[in-house]
Amino acid sequence: MEEKKFDVKSIIGFVLIFGILLYIMYQNQPTPEELEAQKKAEQEQVEAETMQSKQNESLITTSADYTTQTQVLDSTQKAALQNKVGDFAYALTLPSAANKQTTVETEVFELKFNNKGGHLAEVKLKNFVDYDSVPVYMVKDNNSTFNIQFGTSDNRTLNTQDFPFEPSVSKSGENTVVSMKLKVSETAYLEYRYELKPKDYMIDFSIKSQGLNGVFNTSQPIELDWKQKNIRHSKSISYENRYTRLTYMYDDGKVDKLSQASDDDETAEDVEWLSYRQHFFSSILVANDIPFKKAALTSLDLVEDEEIDTLYTKLYTSKIPLAYSGGEVNRNLGLYYGPTDNTTLKQYDKGLEESIPFGWGIFGWINKVLFIPLFGFLSGFLPYGIAIIVMTILVKIVLSFVQYKQFLSQAKMKILKPELDAVREKYKDNKLKAQQETMAIQSRAGASPLSGCLPGLMQIPVFYALFMFFPTAFELRQKGFLWADDLSSYDSILDLPFHIPLYGDHVALFPILAAIAIFFYMRMTTGQQMANQPTQEGMPDMAKMMKYMIYFSPILMLIFFNNYASGLSLYYFISNLISIGIMLVIKNYIIDEDKVLAKIEVSKTKPKKQSKFQKKMAEMMEQAEQQKQAQQKGRKK
Repeated sequence: MEEKKFDVKSIIGFVLIFGILLYIMYQNQPTPEELEAQKKAEQEQVEAETMQSKQNESLITTSADYTTQTQVLDSTQKAALQNKVGDFAYALTLPSAANKQTTVETEVFELKFNNKGGHLAEVKLKNFVDYDSVPVYMVKDNNSTFNIQFGTSDNRTLNTQDFPFEPSVSKSGENTVVSMKLKVSETAYLEYRYELKPKDYMIDFSIKSQGLNGVFNTSQPIELDWKQKNIRHSKSISYENRYTRLTYMYDDGKVDKLSQASDDDETAEDVEWLSYRQHFFSSILVANDIPFKKAALTSLDLVEDEEIDTLYTKLYTSKIPLAYSGGEVNRNLGLYYGPTDNTTLKQYDKGLEESIPFGWGIFGWINKVLFIPLFGFLSGFLPYGIAIIVMTILVKIVLSFVQYKQFLSQAKMKILKPELDAVREKYKDNKLKAQQETMAIQSRAGASPLSGCLPGLMQIPVFYALFMFFPTAFELRQKGFLWADDLSSYDSILDLPFHIPLYGDHVALFPILAAIAIFFYMRMTTGQQMANQPTQEGMPDMAKMMKYMIYFSPILMLIFFNNYASGLSLYYFISNLISIGIMLVIKNYIIDEDKVLAKIEVSKTKPKKQSKFQKKMAEMMEQAEQQKQAQQKGRKK
């Protein structure tokens, strides 16, 4: 091994470099005059920053703030503006023509209004943050535009988004009123009026004109155009995008939606409200006085590749004609920016909660009547993860009779299997006779393959309702349990350095546990049931098919639930664990196969009258057998 020695040349080199640096620093130190000039410059900078800070501290900005900033226009410039935009040139000469913003806060909002266009430039929800602990913004960085296009009596077509509105802020009791006026004179204007109530996500919004009945061209339609790109708020953009959808109510209570998976457009009539839903948050425009006669709606999917750090999910647009009344515009509307929460939306008594995808028909009914109130009650005094487990236990107890019926059917089929196999062997050359005897034995014993399937079908509405409930339960958002930090999103225990198609770039544990539980449950139930089913000639080998399903179903759970809400995977995991436990109890302590056999023997001795359905099936089978025999005779000839 080589002996280590001091490198004298290197040490000398470092000393020389250090000395040179000290010399340069000494030579470049500022003179007293330079130090004085630098100190003065720093003082001026501090004063400038202090002045700017004082300007920013003001929460409310009015037109008075711009008086000294406005350029005075001469008569030539005013004439040029008049020639360009007609009567609305007046608005461009006001102090509000400066491109500034008006900021207002409530307990739930921080809002910024643009003077140009008069609408909201920024909507911040003060009580919520996104997956990255950044405040939730509904409107920000020009993701939303709100414009009214109208014609004038001098044959111009103008857009409000091109003109400055004059802002003013006042109080109406406890409410804050923001008025934005697009003026053609001091007494004639188009006004956007926003009334903000304390602790309320609904803004009373009106569009009114005064003194413009001779300015508007009422023969030309006036059209409201609202566009918005929905900002991403969740860590899985593909999962969030699945529950991001334009929904609207029309025709006195009917609810419809644009496609959630692809681009779509629709023209609706008599629209009462339309919701730009972004999974757990919504921007909703409400027609408070009378429905919108017509609305042209579009939805454009902006997520082309979930691996890219996309900022937006979907782009929504609505074009709504507004009617004139006496040559003026007068519409009372509502603007909701807030959580897609059933309790919050329901308080407005406008059916806004129908924008939440609880499921159609009976599935939605089960959620609204049963699971939402039940979970709300349990989560009121239990941690959210524990509330899910308790709700799962209650559901399984209620459905335990279904499992009993299924297992009883399996036990009967298991007992009858030797007798049924003997019948099929005896009549192997006469398929019709074998089938008739099989049905007769099952009927006399009170056993049928369908008797195990029908109770299982009763569980489907419950399972599907819960499948819709967990991804839309706002209460679960950012609520942790065990290793999952957000029950409304996936529970990642390992982040992968690559992306697997369909699976994702992470490993979630709850889906793995749920898949394992499903595997063992299916082995106990489906596997045993199909093993008891005799194979019929000419029919698919159901036992073989179900053997594949025992493995295929857990794999599907593992893949597709990796990006779903961990609360849903937790439910399926606990549900299947409880099902396994119930099944073991039924098998070992409740159902006695000897007693079941005794009951079957007693049932066989009793005359069994065929039902109309059984008679019809027997006739159909006999006709099918006769046709088959006739075909075989024809071939022999």
